[in-house]
Amino acid sequence: MPQKNYLLNKDEIIALGASLREIEPSLLKKCQQPGMTRMWFQGEEPYLDVFFELKDDHILWFQFTLRGKSVSWDYQKGQLQTGTTNELNCNDVSFYAASKTIENDVQPNWDLITLVKLILQTRIDVPIFAKALELFN
Repeated sequence: MPQKNYLLNKDEIIALGASLREIEPSLLKKCQQPGMTRMWFQGEEPYLDVFFELKDDHILWFQFTLRGKSVSWDYQKGQLQTGTTNELNCNDVSFYAASKTIENDVQPNWDLITLVKLILQTRIDVPIFAKALELFN
């Protein structure tokens, strides 16, 4: 199956990046382990989220989801992974967006990876986004 071209125009990319807002950290404290920090950013679009898990200011895990697609990175694998979420599956009436699952792609979707990188580049003023960009090199 050919990969869908996710490249958007410059204004759409800037708007997606500008819409990302950090969710109140106290909402994540229940999930945290000692020495670990979790960060969550949500965009204005219903299916735009960015999650980070850090230890000692180093990213251990990163996940960017947009419109039913995902780019993630895990320090144990050391590479970017793309996939498809179940967020756009309208058949499950009990679905709760925070409990999404991801089916990994067999081959990385480079168009999607490029799009995520471009969105993050619009927000290099946010230190965690600048740090995440290093994962794309």
